[in-house]
Amino acid sequence: MSLTTLTPERLRAGIEQFYARHLHLLDDGDAEAWAETFTEDGVFALPGRPEPTRGRAALAEGARRAHAERRGSGETHRHWHGMTDISPRDDGTVHVRCYALVVATPRGGDPRLHRSCVCEDVLVPVGSGWQVRSRRVTRDGF
Repeated sequence: MSLTTLTPERLRAGIEQFYARHLHLLDDGDAEAWAETFTEDGVFALPGRPEPTRGRAALAEGARRAHAERRGSGETHRHWHGMTDISPRDDGTVHVRCYALVVATPRGGDPRLHRSCVCEDVLVPVGSGWQVRSRRVTRDGF
């Protein structure tokens, strides 16, 4: 895929579709498929962690562990990305900055806002889609 051939509308639609699939995989607990949406050497930096998570195997393990913890607690998490600012770069990557919300719903209970964050990704085109090269999350109030 070449960024020069995409209209801004098609670029936005493709990236929004990428995030929809990406976050559904995470929330559904499909850790391996979710990790495949990162480059092989993808990096994920979260607040409160001394080092970023690096590589698909580590990303999948972290997602598996987090999903198991949520299931064990009887809570469902849904991730939502919005207010997405998409900036193509000269090197063929796309910088995406968005607000990321996590809604937590306990079994039999009411949903509540669990986290409000800013997510900054560098996406690279792969075939007709995208992969995350790097992600940095900053949590509001952290």
